Amino acid sequence: MKTIVNKTGRPLKIRLSQGRILRLSPRKEGQIATHDAERESVRTMVEAGEVTVFDDISPAGSSSSKGLGGVSRSQGRGRRFLGSTRGER
Repeated sequence: MKTIVNKTGRPLKIRLSQGRILRLSPRKEGQIATHDAERESVRTMVEAGEVTVFDDISPAGSSSSKGLGGVSRSQGRGRRFLGSTRGER
């Protein structure tokens, strides 16, 4: 797997094999298969400077406890109900 990063300020559509399309938001990252990273559509975007492709790791070397965008993911249970808190006194 390869990690691809959108370096532009606009969303991108990247054509992959088997008719698939990767929609990548501005300055976000996604994962593609290794053979898709060698496609002509991806290579032209890399040469234009719109995207960068890395080997299965984030370019900043972020820790494994953080997800995309640097927001840590919590595990466990959250609040059961998202409604009013009037009865919870």
